[in-house]
Amino acid sequence: MEKKLLNSPQHSDENQDTVIAEMFLNNVLLEFKREKIRKEIDQTLQDGNKELFLRLTEELKKIS
Repeated sequence: MEKKLLNSPQHSDENQDTVIAEMFLNNVLLEFKREKIRKEIDQTLQDGNKELFLRLTEELKKIS
């Protein structure tokens, strides 16, 4: 059985890969949320729903 040391370079590379993957997924999720809100904003403009429009634009500002 092969033993791995906690401070070994391989362990560090695995942590770095995990961090990069999490950053990538967070960015993809954030962009998905932005796009969803933009589409909802477009719909509120078509519907003339000013109250929902204002709420959604504030939400978009918070995540941008």
